[in-house]
Amino acid sequence: MRRTARRAARLAAIVVGAGLVGVGGAGIAAADEWPPVPDGPSAVGPYETSGFLTPDNPDFWNPLVARNRLTSPFGNSTRIVCTAFHGVLMDCWQADLDGNPHKLVRLPFNFPSVTGSTLPGGGPGHYVYPGFIPGI
Repeated sequence: MRRTARRAARLAAIVVGAGLVGVGGAGIAAADEWPPVPDGPSAVGPYETSGFLTPDNPDFWNPLVARNRLTSPFGNSTRIVCTAFHGVLMDCWQADLDGNPHKLVRLPFNFPSVTGSTLPGGGPGHYVYPGFIPGI
């Protein structure tokens, strides 16, 4: 458990230190809304998903694994809803412990992966729970 916490802390330091995204507010994230369900057929309609790589999984740290990653205090344990087009995730929301949705922040690249960016839609992404890493 300590090893995972150290890795998560290193990940946070690298992401913040590299300045991958703009500076945002820190602290507890306010609840968002779940994505709306379209009235008719849609190629990007929201659906529930799971199976993100999380820091407690050794594959998360393997730069050659091109799968979606999630840095969140809840891992895959709470409801996650995403929109996607042809299998490529676009936006995702995750429930907190009370079931309230929070829109996840997609990093500009799938850190620490170095592969997959040539896949359709830019390939898998790395999603971060808002406020979990300071500045994101």
